[in-house]
Parts: sequence; C-alpha cells; structure tokens
Amino acid sequence: MYFGRGIYWGFDWTYLLLVIGMLLSMAASAGVKSTYASYSRVRSRCGLTGAQVAERILYTAGARDVSVRPVKGSLTDHYDPRTKQVCLSESVYGSTSLAALGVAAHECGHAIQHQKEYLPLTVRSMLVPVANFGSSLSWPIFLAGLLLQISGLLTLGIVLFSLAVLFQLVTLPVEFDASARALRMLESFGILGNDETQGARKVLRAAALTYVAAVAASVLQLLRLVILAGGRRDRD
Repeated sequence: MYFGRGIYWGFDWTYLLLVIGMLLSMAASAGVKSTYASYSRVRSRCGLTGAQVAERILYTAGARDVSVRPVKGSLTDHYDPRTKQVCLSESVYGSTSLAALGVAAHECGHAIQHQKEYLPLTVRSMLVPVANFGSSLSWPIFLAGLLLQISGLLTLGIVLFSLAVLFQLVTLPVEFDASARALRMLESFGILGNDETQGARKVLRAAALTYVAAVAASVLQLLRLVILAGGRRDRD
C-alpha cells in the first residue's frame, strides 16, 4: 500500500529517523547509568555527603535562601525555582561518592543560575508553557491535517512541535553551564582534588549527552513531520 512519498510496499522510510533517535536516546541513557554506577562506588576524600556539599556550595556562593531536601527515586535530582529548593535523590543526598557530589553540585549550579538571572535559564522558563502546549497538541493537529488533507493544519502541527524542539535547544546551554559551574565550585571550594574532579566531570558529561541525544531525536522527529507534510502537499 502507498500512503505518501517515500512510502513503498507498506514501509515508511521516515520511521528510520525515529529509530535513529530512539537508539541515540537509549545509548545516552545507558551511558549515564553506567558512568554514574561506576563513580558511585568511588568515595570522595573529603567525606562529605551530597547534601552537605550542596549546602556548602550554596552558602559560599551566597545563595543562602536556597534549601536542600531529599526526594524519592533514582537520578530524580533537580532544582525547583518556585520553592528555591535543591532536590537530591536518595542515592545522592546521603552519599559521599564522586558521582553524588558531581550531581549535587550540578543542581546547585542551576540554583546559582537562577540567583544570577542567567539569560538562557530565564528564556527556558518563559518557554515552558508554550513548549508544553506545543508538545501535547502538535501530533493530534498534524495527524488531523494528514487525514483531512488540510495543509494549514500540517503547518500548524509542525510549528507547535518546533516550539518543543526550541525548548530543548535552549536547555543545552543551561545544562552545560550548570555542569561547568559545578566543576569549578567543587575544585575552587576545596571539596574535590584535581584527580577527583575528573571523575565528577565524566559523570556530568555523560548526563549532558542525554540532553544532546534528546535534542537530536526531536530534530529527527521534526524532520520527519516536514517530510510527511511535503509528501502530502506534492499529492495535492
């Protein structure tokens, strides 16, 4: 059966774009889990827990209105700008490993970005509602355009999905900067030595690759929408 340009014998070659994106995401996820597991077994010489490191960094950096609290789950660490809380997973909060200290410092990096009104973080926060709107409605609208053969709906679906991709693109500098701040603070505040910082760097680099893979997967998905829309218009 033929459904559109590039789709022969019931096979849509654009599905390969989705497969590539899925494989990239799976590889990045496996990489961060493996790296984190490896360095979670390496204890820091300072003997401080993730929570203690976070508190020291926040106090020294002047972000004294930010609190630190534990949250359930694994790798669920995040910074909540609404409550000004650095939320650390159970495996990070009470651990003295290099992996835990790297993750804790990274989340403190986000808190300091918020304090200093780091521009990419501000832009990302502004994009949250439109990105959520775009990601939830883009596919239904696009599929309606395909079924009803309305080019305007196809274009609207692509535009809405592009907003979600834009949010992910803006997220990259936010995450990279938070990791860079974390590594500088861990070393300059005397928490980790030069050799230990290398371990924390590997953990944060692996985590950053998950964001890169997510962007790549979304861009490939956006490309697929454009190709499908182009095939539909060529038949009109």
